[in-house]
Amino acid sequence: MASMIPMKEFADRRRKLMDRMAPDSIAILPAAPERVRNRDVLHPFRQDSDFQYLTGFGEPEAVLVLIPGREHGETVLFCKERNPEKELWDGFLVGPEGAIERYGLDDAFPIGDIDDILPGMIEGRSRVYYPLGKDPVFDNRVMDWVKVIRSKVRAGAHPPGELVALEHLLHDMRLYKSAAEVKVMAGAGKISAEAHCRAMKRARKGGYEYNLEAELIHTFMEHGARSTAYPSIVGGGANGCILHYIENSAPLKEGDLVLIDAGCELDCYASDITRTFPVSGKFSPEQKALYNVVLDAQYAAIDAVRPGNHWNHPHEAALKVLTQGLIDLGLLSGSLDDAIASEAYKPFFMHRTGHWLGLDVHDVGDYKVGDAWRQLEPGMALTVEPGLYIAPDNENVEEKWRGIGIRIEDDVVVTKDGCRVLTDAVPKTVADIEALMAD
Repeated sequence: MASMIPMKEFADRRRKLMDRMAPDSIAILPAAPERVRNRDVLHPFRQDSDFQYLTGFGEPEAVLVLIPGREHGETVLFCKERNPEKELWDGFLVGPEGAIERYGLDDAFPIGDIDDILPGMIEGRSRVYYPLGKDPVFDNRVMDWVKVIRSKVRAGAHPPGELVALEHLLHDMRLYKSAAEVKVMAGAGKISAEAHCRAMKRARKGGYEYNLEAELIHTFMEHGARSTAYPSIVGGGANGCILHYIENSAPLKEGDLVLIDAGCELDCYASDITRTFPVSGKFSPEQKALYNVVLDAQYAAIDAVRPGNHWNHPHEAALKVLTQGLIDLGLLSGSLDDAIASEAYKPFFMHRTGHWLGLDVHDVGDYKVGDAWRQLEPGMALTVEPGLYIAPDNENVEEKWRGIGIRIEDDVVVTKDGCRVLTDAVPKTVADIEALMAD
């Protein structure tokens, strides 16, 4: 399926990356390999995020090469050749000629010829950028190509002097989303929001956690998002206190909350939403009290997502509201400052308030520059997800609080004067959730 990102944007990304590269350098980036699920069954193929970002090319067994200043073309792709017999079994292949025509690359060759051609492209280049250490097999291939050049030094060949991690240049680029990327991410957020709404309505029928997971997947695929961005979390009751619970097999019980952390992937871009709601459609007093603390914390954190603030500001804002709420409800004692300084909140809130979002659900990009938190800038995309989790075996609190897990998460993009919430189509106030579930 063709990418929703314009081909010109992929070309602009490649140009921008080459502009950042050292003089007389070359960048080499492999596509993701196909991965075996079991015996001769493969997992559905998903392109490597860096490769996708620079090409939009959706096939395995491919290598992108960027060679600034090359007379015969600076952007080169090695890929599988067209093969009618193989295509009869496995589907259409683009082929080298199609890669040039459809993906705007300057040159393309069969992947089977890479060992003969690529060493000549590397020769004379002072620096090689590639995903250093990411894949031992590819590391060895790069070294083999360099060895070919070194073996010809007496004949005047010039091997590269440095091997450098490509991610240092590329991942900083990926941190800033274009208008086209935001449009795709907003589309993913809209689909995921509808899926969460359908799951809320389905919960009233009881059943099992996987029944709600089925509603999510059905909605994703119905709207063209063929995969989840990560394994869906559907935790009823105390299972909502397990941060990465993915078994999704327990019965839904009247009186329990359900925590769903799920998002679709659209054109390789992730969405990531969490909502917590009552199976019965009505919050108990304790559930409502804790829920409103988390919701207020999320509002405070979202308000702190704006240019000029740094990465940790939203977390700090959420932490203050959560900790004060725990004190007000009698789950913690002492002053707010003391509770934060001593990390007394940690048994109830043990994770960060968000992460970068994009082609990966936990997207690339530094959170600190040197020792300082990174400043938020327009185009950065992140999640905002405070939570409170009262372990079922926590004997330091009254029994009425135990086993309640709550998290509320939305996807936001930093704008010039604040932020835009991409996932606000799914209810999150107590009144709105109860109204949706009563409908």
